[in-house]
Amino acid sequence: QAPIKATCEDMSCKTGFPEDVHSAVVSRSVHGGQPLLNVRFRSCDGNKKIHFGSSEPEDFRVGEDGVVYAERSFQLSAEPTEFVVSAQDKETQQEWQMRVKLTPEPAFTGTSEKDQRKIEEIIFPWQQYKHSSPLKRQKRDWVIPPINLPENSKGPFPQELVRIRSDRDKSLSLRYSVTGPGADQPPTGIFIINPISGQLSVTKPLDREQIASFHLRAHAVDVNGNQVENPIDIVINVIDMNDNRPEFLHQVWNGTVPEGSKPGTYVMTVTAIDADDPNAQNGMLRYRILSQAPSSPSPNMFTINNETGDIITVAAGLDREKVQQYTLIIQATDMEGNPTYGLSNTATAVIAVTDVNDNPPEFTAMTFYGEVPENRVDVIVANLTVTDKDQPHTPAWNAMYRMTGGDPTGRFTILTDPNSNDGLVTVVKPIDFETNRMFVLTVAAENQVPLAKGIQHPPQSTATVSITVIDVNESPYFVPNPKLVRQEEGLLAGSMLTTFTAQDPDRYMQQTSLRYSKLSDPANWLKIDPVNGQITTTAVLDRESIYVQNNMYNATFLASDNGIPPMSGTGTLQIYLLDINDNAPQVHPKEATTCETLQPNAINITAVDPDIDPNAGPFAFELPDTPASIKRNWTIVRISGDHAQLSLRIRFLEAGIYDVPIVITDSGNPHASSTSLLKVKVCQCDLNGDCTDVDRIVGAGLGTGAIIAILLCIIILLILVLMFVVWMKRRDKERQAKQLLIDPEDDVRDNILKYDEEGGGEEDQDYDLSQLQQPDTVEPDAIKPVGIRRLDERPIHAEPQYPVRSAAPHPGDIGDFINEGLKAADNDPTAPPYDSLLVFDYEGSGSTAGSLSSLNSSSSGGEQDYDYLNDWGPRFKKLADMYGGGDD
Repeated sequence: QAPIKATCEDMSCKTGFPEDVHSAVVSRSVHGGQPLLNVRFRSCDGNKKIHFGSSEPEDFRVGEDGVVYAERSFQLSAEPTEFVVSAQDKETQQEWQMRVKLTPEPAFTGTSEKDQRKIEEIIFPWQQYKHSSPLKRQKRDWVIPPINLPENSKGPFPQELVRIRSDRDKSLSLRYSVTGPGADQPPTGIFIINPISGQLSVTKPLDREQIASFHLRAHAVDVNGNQVENPIDIVINVIDMNDNRPEFLHQVWNGTVPEGSKPGTYVMTVTAIDADDPNAQNGMLRYRILSQAPSSPSPNMFTINNETGDIITVAAGLDREKVQQYTLIIQATDMEGNPTYGLSNTATAVIAVTDVNDNPPEFTAMTFYGEVPENRVDVIVANLTVTDKDQPHTPAWNAMYRMTGGDPTGRFTILTDPNSNDGLVTVVKPIDFETNRMFVLTVAAENQVPLAKGIQHPPQSTATVSITVIDVNESPYFVPNPKLVRQEEGLLAGSMLTTFTAQDPDRYMQQTSLRYSKLSDPANWLKIDPVNGQITTTAVLDRESIYVQNNMYNATFLASDNGIPPMSGTGTLQIYLLDINDNAPQVHPKEATTCETLQPNAINITAVDPDIDPNAGPFAFELPDTPASIKRNWTIVRISGDHAQLSLRIRFLEAGIYDVPIVITDSGNPHASSTSLLKVKVCQCDLNGDCTDVDRIVGAGLGTGAIIAILLCIIILLILVLMFVVWMKRRDKERQAKQLLIDPEDDVRDNILKYDEEGGGEEDQDYDLSQLQQPDTVEPDAIKPVGIRRLDERPIHAEPQYPVRSAAPHPGDIGDFINEGLKAADNDPTAPPYDSLLVFDYEGSGSTAGSLSSLNSSSSGGEQDYDYLNDWGPRFKKLADMYGGGDD
């Protein structure tokens, strides 16, 4: 049959579902996300991208691998559940459909051992059908009822679950395997199968709280690995055991309840969870209250809903002023609260009794007293104190004050101190002692929120506030202030202008008359009589002064009394100055430029008059009759009331600077006129009408000061350059001189080197004793350059035995050490011929001069020839005279 099947299947390959109706048996209780069955779809083209869908998407979902999952948890009815699974090609949009029928497994009524053995053996099914066409084998899938396996099984392991076999194992040698999570996918190794016998086993205890079910697929292949049967689905459900205690979401729960609440008032909800199956008794919790503290006024003030955990009140009498907080111990028990088999856990519920306004504020006294100086504002004159039994700093405790009488003009207000809850009576408007000497206020206090219903107390408390006004010395005041005076300008000095007096508001104080003085007079035009306040002028009033703004001149005067303490007030005098025609108009600008030829480049001028209408424009412009050259060369035309144009009358005027007088007359009555000089520069111009001569520089504003500044900058720059050149030459000379000093080939006299300093003498206490111990360690012979050794160089002999001291000698024996070193040096044949313990720097080899240390040597003085000193120049003339010249 196998060859015939292969041929027929190859010839009849058709894309789509292999059957129109797919039947499956599943458990009656379906959980969300639970795999139910696997639908097979045959694709002749393996590259097709197939998308699966369900006609009941709210209940069933089909994965890309064809596995049907439950979208939600529900119970299957006794009748089969049907829905349609569709498959659609994403590229061609071709669609195939198959009807799925789910039948709930029969209820468990107990089976015999023989029936159990039949369930434990799962056979790959197939059936044969004969048609008029060649023989075909029609296959269909079975959905195996889920295998239920309890969690936390104690073994032994591996524990056999079921045997899987194919009815073709009689003719073929088959191999069985399982795939899926728990087998070959993480967590791997939980389920294994015997490849020969098909025995499926579990290898270790299962935990439902980690994985509630496993979805495996069983495969049957021949020895060559060819698939013999279609895979079948095996679902293993882990049966829950009561192995987890209830756990509260919080160990301490906080809730509130208003005082005075009626029985049945909801307070809070406590919640516990159980990791066991919530649909089984293992995960069904029940709540109860174990204890209540304190137990007043009743030990059972609260109760709890045993299923939902809602806590409510069951008794009246909650009073925050007596009990502010209750503590309840709540217990949650699984197994539906079975005290024998259920596991339990406890948590604490803290219920705070919140305040309600059941106590009104009450004044501590019936009358409060205060006093305030007159004319003072923002002053606290009295503190109103109240008591309230409600919780502090809450709307039921915070007091609000209001005045119910005694202040018709609104001169007082009452603020609440947020910390003490006191009422602060504050003055907000000035009080005049001469008008009101005392106030009697009626005030009321109430809370921010109204009293709770059923409270017998009045909602507010009232009290009286008596306030006394204190008389103080007040400042005088001018009437009116400011005072406006209209006056023509030009008023001569010494003229009486006006009288500016003040009044003293203190009618009940014994005071002398007021004294007046000037406080501000910008132009110093005025003076005031200190007794009667009469103001006279000290200079001519001029409207065109810089101190006058918008025709207004302001002066400030001071009035003072002799009270205790003395007080003063100020007043402003405003003088509105009326204009008179006291200023003649002037020309603007004072300088102008024009071309030397007659062309349209007239000069625009403007008349400027400090006066105002009607003593200003329109203006009249004209040229004077003398000198006669003015009208012969120039002409002027008025173009508006304030502007005119000046232009050449002749065709050509030689370039230069000309003073052109212009007579300007205003429109005042009488008229005022003046002759203004306009300095006109006549120059050569280009085609654009611009000056082209050199004199433009002066016209542009480059004056003599600017030219002098430029010349000074140039001179300073030249001096800096000269100093830099001199410094460079001097540095070159110093460099050349230094080169001569260090070059021994040019002058043998410059081969003499400078010795190091020899120290600070006997007073020098900071010296290195190691130089006294080992003189030659400063510059060992091993590092000296190879060459001719000097005559005064230390010869190589055996080292003398100099005294040795420690690195840190005691200061007391330094003298003994120096004396011992001196004796050793005197007896040292290698020491220099002079008695010096200092070591000089090595001068180097190759010097043609002899050793200077031998100049005074008696042993070698006669053998030296010093005649060559005469050839060394004037610097060595003294030595030549001393050592040269023969025996004398």
